[in-house]
Amino acid sequence: MANITKKVSWSSRGDESGGGERTPLLNGSEEVRYSRQLSGDGGMFHIGRLSTVDLEEDMTSDEDSVRGCPKEIPHNEKLLSLKYESLDYDNSENQLFLEEERRMSFLGFKCLEISRWVICGLIGFLTGLIACCIDIAVENLAGLKYYVVKQNIEKFTEVGGLSISLILWAVLNSAFVMVGAVIVAFFEPGAAGSGIPQIKCYLNGVKIPRVVRLKTLVVKVCGVICSVAGGLAVGKEGPMIHSGAVVAAGVSQGRSTSLKKDFKIFEYFRRDTEKRDFVSAGAAAGVSAAFGAPVGGVLFSLEEGASFWNQMLTWRIFFASMISTFTLNFFLSIYNNKPGDLSSPGLINFGRFESDSVAYNLYEIPLFIVMGAAGGLLGALFNTLNYWLTIFRIRYVHRPCLQVMEAMLVAAVTATVSFAMIYFSNDCQPLGPDQSEDYPLQLFCADGEYNSMATAFFNTPERSVRSLFHNPPGSYNPLTLSLFTLTYFFLACWTYGLTVSAGVFIPSLLIGAAWGRLFGILLAAITPNGSVWAVPGKYALMGAAAQLGGIVRMTLSLTVIMVEATGNVTYGLPIMLVLLTAKIVGDYFVEGLYDIHIKLQSVPFLHLEAPATSHWLTAREVMGAPVTCFNRIEKVGTIVDVLSNTSTNHNGFPVVVPVAASDDLGKICGLILRSQLIVLLKHKVFVELARSRLTQRKLQLKDFRDAYPRFPPIQSIHVSQDERECMMDLTEFMNPTPYTVPQETSLPRVFKLFRALGLRHLVVVDSENRVVGLVTRKDLARYHLGKHGLEEMQLAQT
Repeated sequence: MANITKKVSWSSRGDESGGGERTPLLNGSEEVRYSRQLSGDGGMFHIGRLSTVDLEEDMTSDEDSVRGCPKEIPHNEKLLSLKYESLDYDNSENQLFLEEERRMSFLGFKCLEISRWVICGLIGFLTGLIACCIDIAVENLAGLKYYVVKQNIEKFTEVGGLSISLILWAVLNSAFVMVGAVIVAFFEPGAAGSGIPQIKCYLNGVKIPRVVRLKTLVVKVCGVICSVAGGLAVGKEGPMIHSGAVVAAGVSQGRSTSLKKDFKIFEYFRRDTEKRDFVSAGAAAGVSAAFGAPVGGVLFSLEEGASFWNQMLTWRIFFASMISTFTLNFFLSIYNNKPGDLSSPGLINFGRFESDSVAYNLYEIPLFIVMGAAGGLLGALFNTLNYWLTIFRIRYVHRPCLQVMEAMLVAAVTATVSFAMIYFSNDCQPLGPDQSEDYPLQLFCADGEYNSMATAFFNTPERSVRSLFHNPPGSYNPLTLSLFTLTYFFLACWTYGLTVSAGVFIPSLLIGAAWGRLFGILLAAITPNGSVWAVPGKYALMGAAAQLGGIVRMTLSLTVIMVEATGNVTYGLPIMLVLLTAKIVGDYFVEGLYDIHIKLQSVPFLHLEAPATSHWLTAREVMGAPVTCFNRIEKVGTIVDVLSNTSTNHNGFPVVVPVAASDDLGKICGLILRSQLIVLLKHKVFVELARSRLTQRKLQLKDFRDAYPRFPPIQSIHVSQDERECMMDLTEFMNPTPYTVPQETSLPRVFKLFRALGLRHLVVVDSENRVVGLVTRKDLARYHLGKHGLEEMQLAQT
């Protein structure tokens, strides 16, 4: 039998279902307390109360208690956070829903399908437009900065005083980064990072707070412009995926809750199921705009993002991706005074590899596989270092002012290291007519030459990648590439996780391209005729793929992205072999970077399958039990009391029919959500009012859609004492056909059903169809494979 580190109990898990279990304190001590409360008042079956631990509960001093923020926040990765709720990806097929669907004609369904295509087109257009604005802003701000610094360096190279140039460079970088960090740390922390882990969680079914808000989009766009212009080891491509997802979430709803503006369109799509599909399209459009890879965008959304997929989505998402790329290239061509020239491949201009330069031989395949293994090892090292750094940040760098100061420090250090590397480098290359550098620094090189180290550091990361791919052999010496790889590796590792909007795609490509080009140079030097077949740019491409694959563990989608971005399919097979090798080697040591950050945020993320050794667990052992249930006709005061109970935050309530007066359990007849109950209370849908004809009209599905997604809290609903004595008939509004499983169902089977159908609640019944428990996302996410077998995670109010 598999080893499980903690004994599985029947106590409730205290998330969206019910019950109560005291979680272990974060300082290592453990205090477990179970409480069971039986109440038959008003026919309600209520058993269990949740008591949790707040991460900010242990203050280190009286002063911190006054401030309400500890100097150190203990962190335990064996916890699941209770602050994350699930999304309702399973439609509630109540009477209102079925009546609306049955009234709709065939033409009505066709109009809805056309609306979906229109929305996807709008998503692609707006995402491409945002990408164009980001690209133009970054190029202009970074160009202005490099021009000013370059002029200053050239001025002081001969007369001395280069320290002034260093200070100028560091100050400019810190100023840009400060602006980007301030708007993220103080205005919208949800815009930090690339946003890919958050979107991945959203598509998995987890409601991440403020992840698809308009404010998040604005801060994301402004923040990434400042981060890249500030010279950090970051890219603007990752945030484009988040930006596309936010655009999709907003456009598909036909209104802005932030601006309190309703355009009265697309009202049918105001539910989690439809919104999820459009967010998948937005993420794909972001990838397409970033890499000029429409097919790669679709595959990225499938492989790395969407947990639920159907063939109906594929063409719509591809359409959104195509529109996104076309829009970006169209407006960039106008901006560059080349109207009609749509050959630009997106934000990342890798440049096209010509046929003679991309040809490879069969005997190079083992070399590519070796590079893939090296990329996996370096990626595992990168992820491990970033993991411990992130733990440190969670514990100590949690105040906004400290986060801004750290970002400015990294910007200043990046500028200082870059300047020092350029200053002490003596790698001088001839400034030929075919060189494509925008800001070549002569420094101490002879006339007609430029400093090769400056090509790598004194540029935006995208331009540096292109230089490593396409500059002719001899453009870099091995020492330059070695030092650059080493320094940029640690700078990128330090940078990822700062409170700024930034991605890891381009830094990973840049690191890999540097050591890949170094590998090609060494091959050309030590092998016969190596200078003929060991083209440095070819191995730079392989190294870039290996490094990025070793960090993020993407395979199929990244292969297509690299092929589309370079404009040549010749390298499809080698890139795939490199990425597979990098993933296999990297996964042996540690998870991918996005999965690590998801785990560090204690998100109840459900992977593709249940843990391999979990077949001996059953639904009875993992379910939340007992459960808060309602009768079909329930007392209003009882409903209000349950929803107002601050010790629980249940979001799903089975509706039962009592079997006998002495039996605490009832037979399942439906399921109703907290959000539905709140709308019913808000509109006073009480039996007595309906009988006395005091109601203005019959409640419609539109009333629920108008309240979506920000349903009012129960505290804002006023119910008088007389109204508390009224009754509420839930028959018309509950889902009469909820999914149920017997209590002896194995955990893998429960997991497969729960995840494949996108459920939020799964009712567990006994042989007589009586409710005995409820399985939610956190009940399943608690179990994972650890070093010593199957482990059970604890729940905490983080």
